[in-house]
Amino acid sequence: MSVHPRTVNKKRESLTALPLYHSGHLQKKHSKDKDFTRFFAELRGSTLFLYKDDAQPTYMEKVDLELLKSMKLESPYSSKMPTIFNLSLPTEVVQLKMDNADTGEVWRGYILTVSKREIPSKLQLLPGQMVQLQETLDLEKRRNPLLVRPPLPARPPFLQNLDSGGRSPVPHEDVPDKRGPGIPDCFFDVTRQEAERMLDQHPECGDIILRPATMANNYALTIRHMTPSGPCTNNYRVSSSSAGFVIELGTPVTVATLNDALQFFIEKMEYRLIPYTESQPYDTNIGKLPSAPKFISSTSSAASKKVPQAEVAPTLRPQSRKELPPLPHKPEDGEYMEPDNHNLDLGQAPFRKELQGILNQRRKPIKPEPEDEEGHVYVNPQRESSTKTVQWE
Repeated sequence: MSVHPRTVNKKRESLTALPLYHSGHLQKKHSKDKDFTRFFAELRGSTLFLYKDDAQPTYMEKVDLELLKSMKLESPYSSKMPTIFNLSLPTEVVQLKMDNADTGEVWRGYILTVSKREIPSKLQLLPGQMVQLQETLDLEKRRNPLLVRPPLPARPPFLQNLDSGGRSPVPHEDVPDKRGPGIPDCFFDVTRQEAERMLDQHPECGDIILRPATMANNYALTIRHMTPSGPCTNNYRVSSSSAGFVIELGTPVTVATLNDALQFFIEKMEYRLIPYTESQPYDTNIGKLPSAPKFISSTSSAASKKVPQAEVAPTLRPQSRKELPPLPHKPEDGEYMEPDNHNLDLGQAPFRKELQGILNQRRKPIKPEPEDEEGHVYVNPQRESSTKTVQWE
């Protein structure tokens, strides 16, 4: 049971993730092939997908038309003869063969529209077919907007001073950097021979040089790397396309910027490559120091400059330090201390004489009372009389 065409179309759209612009049968042949092979072709986006038949969900081959350089008619135009076109790609030339001239003209219109982003000026198509081409162009521009390419920088002046013998360039300390935005620092407007000579003479400066290619709006990478047999130099082309930049290898690699192209080679070479940069000269003289400022009189500056008031009043200190009084005398054990004011005013009290006598007795040194032979204490009668109780009148 055959699969419905709508189911096949949904399957192809999910696999390619691209809109369908045109489809039909055609024949294709590589430059190394002898005979043409018949395919069912679908133009989705800017890629031509080739299927075995109209029911096969997965494509067998594809042709990236972003890299298309030219599309030329090989066979003479005839309505009764098949039409053959030569498509020039970066790595090969592919031939497409259509059954008749009308079918070939439609295919030519679609292929050139999606690859060049414009409708060819001379097309022998019906008005309805031209409207379809315009819709295809508008859809492709919205899907894949055209990127603005930075202008190529001018040729470095120091390379113009190279002589025929290939000696080192003249120093160029005052040469301004004229590289545009998006151009890596390792870009030099040199030829292949000059780039190889720069890498050989100055390997300490780097291993990769980005330079203009012989074709307009294209670039080339000159890479010098070490091998077991010695240094080896290779050159790679980087073509400019509407989707970015294409590194033309056995399997083309598309990148967004030139810096991404450099990073691709650095990663492939396991970070053993360094972009080429010019060696910066070192200074040999020490600059003069600025002169010291002139002396300014303090009197003139004090008159013009106000001293700010203190927010907190300073602590006032005494002008002269008073002598501190001597420390009081500490009495020894058994020593009698007289009071400071020993001249007491006892007034006219009747017991003045008795109290004064008691004080006089206490001023005398205290002696222990003598004992007799039997151990009895001898009491002085005079002292005993003095210790009698005083009766107050």
